[in-house]
Amino acid sequence: MHDIAALERACLTALPALRHAWDGPFVLKAYLGGTGRANACCSLDPSPDPALAARIGRIAATYHRLGLPSRFRSTPLDPPGLAEALLAAGHAIDKEDSIVFAGPAAPVARADAAVRDEGGPGEAWTALIATAEYQTPARRAEKLRNPELLAAPGAWLVLREDGVDAACLFAVADGAHCGIFDLATRPEFRRRGLGARLIRAAAHWAQGLGAQVLYAQVAEGNAASRGLQESLGLREAYRYRYYVRAAAG
Repeated sequence: MHDIAALERACLTALPALRHAWDGPFVLKAYLGGTGRANACCSLDPSPDPALAARIGRIAATYHRLGLPSRFRSTPLDPPGLAEALLAAGHAIDKEDSIVFAGPAAPVARADAAVRDEGGPGEAWTALIATAEYQTPARRAEKLRNPELLAAPGAWLVLREDGVDAACLFAVADGAHCGIFDLATRPEFRRRGLGARLIRAAAHWAQGLGAQVLYAQVAEGNAASRGLQESLGLREAYRYRYYVRAAAG
């Protein structure tokens, strides 16, 4: 069993935001409206919250004041009744669930001479991310600013194959944990095992910084990515989903 609270803290560190605040057990993050993690709030304490309804109203008002939808990320650390309270307050489930996979880094770690660290979201890394269909301008803009906000060590890895920058990955080493994000492969290089090579290279990098646990977030419907994580020994640790309410008017 993995420590869900520890994984949540590591994820929050790995994906920073320009603004953050606390309301009771909820941490609020707001950025440019791109990535869900950096523009949502979540609870880090599953204890009962007698002020939950009022808290939801305050948090929603904060996001709307910032020009963002009110977005709650629901995890096993929710206080009891959060989902019901959010639905009653006009929030709706947004898209499919996501799965957090986790597993030991040591069996995965492997150096790869074809992988380099750009030291930031450089031209090659950014061009590769643009090949991923889920990337929006706001998400890309947030990623370009990540180096100035990220406090933990990060690696922007690019794998070169057949003389071409073919795949990329972003990794963050935060104490015992290494998060794997932004794995993208050019369409013509897919199904060649490049994703697995990048994750192995990231694990090798992070292990040198003391990381022992790898984790990754995967959309429930992404069968290929789920299979990749499982092939490397990562297993489902927990799931999360978003509840969203747009600002009025």
